[in-house]
Parts: sequence; structure tokens; C-alpha cells
Amino acid sequence: MTSLPPERLRGVYAATIVPLHEDGSIDEAQLAAHLRAVAGADGMTGLLLNGHAGENFMLTREEKRRVVEIARAECPARTVLVCGINAEDSHEAQRHVQDAAAAGADAVLIFPPFSWAVSQDAEVAVRHHRIATEGSALPLFLYQAGVGAGKLAYTHDVLTRLVQLPNVVGIKEGSWETAAYEAHQRLVARVAPHVLMMASGDEHLFTCFALGTEGSQVSLACVIPEPITGLYDAMKAGDLAAARRFNDVIYPLAKAVYGTAPGGHATARLKTCLMLLGRIPSDRMRAPMGPLPAGEVEMLRGALRASGLQPIA
Repeated sequence: MTSLPPERLRGVYAATIVPLHEDGSIDEAQLAAHLRAVAGADGMTGLLLNGHAGENFMLTREEKRRVVEIARAECPARTVLVCGINAEDSHEAQRHVQDAAAAGADAVLIFPPFSWAVSQDAEVAVRHHRIATEGSALPLFLYQAGVGAGKLAYTHDVLTRLVQLPNVVGIKEGSWETAAYEAHQRLVARVAPHVLMMASGDEHLFTCFALGTEGSQVSLACVIPEPITGLYDAMKAGDLAAARRFNDVIYPLAKAVYGTAPGGHATARLKTCLMLLGRIPSDRMRAPMGPLPAGEVEMLRGALRASGLQPIA
């Protein structure tokens, strides 16, 4: 674990995938190569490990820790590693936070447990985050779920309580709606201005970056890292023409991976894109997610070409 000043936490993070062998076990050699390649991309601040794209809800506790260990061993020393924490039980989440610290993570990102889609309130949310990070010195990122995610998305009252927790340093803002993003951005600027608002909806990075952001944690960056870091840098520099050019590269792939129903195929689509580009040998997923339909594979092949990439498979 390293102690990083807040300014080192700003920037673009790629949410990475986890390659699997045909028997469903982690392909550690391919994972190491994937992490090295993405972390080494120009302008990349760090990686979000064990996020939704990294199938955090499918991996065992030991596998999640191993992913962080591999990243710490393989990535450049400057790479900021954020570890996603997704556990229904608050004390289990605490154990995962401890694992992340021991494995070399620089920060954690706590996802709202999936059961909160049924019912969730401020006391439950605050208690979960407090218990999960009790005794930990790691900085904490919050996750603002999409407007279509039901009660997983924090209301303004809940978000107001959470951003004022003492260890919170930023928000992976994935509302998937620019109006909601702006409302949350303004709320946080008022009640916790030190907290980094990181626009992280892959389909509309351009518009959210235009509203203002201090970084992004996005899974599309594990497929096309340079256009996304380029977009971020162009918007910071006020170069709208360059930003539009980067957005033209990002848009076709963002719509194919995230804007096509069913949305639950997004992680599988990321893996298929990487396989089509020859960057991983297999797009294997764990059950119940199976191989993508042939029509989806062809759709992704076309989207890669539209984004200026050349599939080799």
C-alpha cells in the first residue's frame, strides 16, 4: 500500500477484465499481459481492478486478492491501483478491504451490494461503508450507480451522507445520464468539494467531460485506452476539435458494448473485442454467461472497424 496525495488520484483509470482458461480458472499469464499493456498506455493514471468488468461478483475472495497481487507485481510503479469491493455482508467487505491493502492496492472502491436494488437507505449505506473500511487507511471511492439501476443508485440524501465520510476521496460517477451527473457534481461541490467527481459513463464521456471531471474509471479504456486518455487531456486543455475527434473513435464501440441490449452482456463484449483484436486468446465467461451469439460478435467486429481498429480474428 502507498500513501498518495489527492492530486495523484486524478486522471483516467481503466477498469480491467480477467481472462479465463477454458475450465474457468484465471489465466494468470494473460491477466498479467493485459494489465501491463493497459497500465502502460499513454496518459493512464491507474487501473480499477475487480470492478464489474473484472467480474468481481463471480470471483472468490482469494481470486480477487490474487488479481491485485499480479497487478502490483506487473504494472509500472507509478500505476495507481484501485480495488473494487463487492460484498453483501459488511464484515466480509471489510475482509476484502484488508486483502486489497495487503496485496498492494492504493485505494478501494465500494460497490453497493446487489441486494440494495430491492431496498436501501442512508443508514444502511453509511453503516456498510464504515464497517467495510474500519481500521483501513486506504482512500475510498464511492460508486454512483446508473439511473436505471433502481435503488442501487444513491439518492441525493444518501450521497450527501456518504461523501462526508472522512476517508472518501472520489466518486466513480456512473449515472449514465448527463443531467444526473451534473446534479451530483453540483451537490458534491457544495457539501464535499474535496471529493473528486469522476465521470465514468462510457457512452457519454464527451458530454460529461465537457461539464467537468477530475478523472474517469471506465472499462472501455481496457480496449481503447489512448482515445479515452486523449479525450480527457483534450477537454482539460479546452481543445474541443481534438476532443470531438477522439469522441468519434470512442462512440461506435461505446454504443456497441454498452448501448446495445441486453446491457448484461457488456463484460462479455469487452472480452470478445479483446479476443477479436488478438490481445487475449479466449473470451470465456463464467456461467451463467455463455458465448455471445454470432450476430453480436459480428456487430462488435463492425464496431471495432468503425473505431479505426482492425480485428484479426
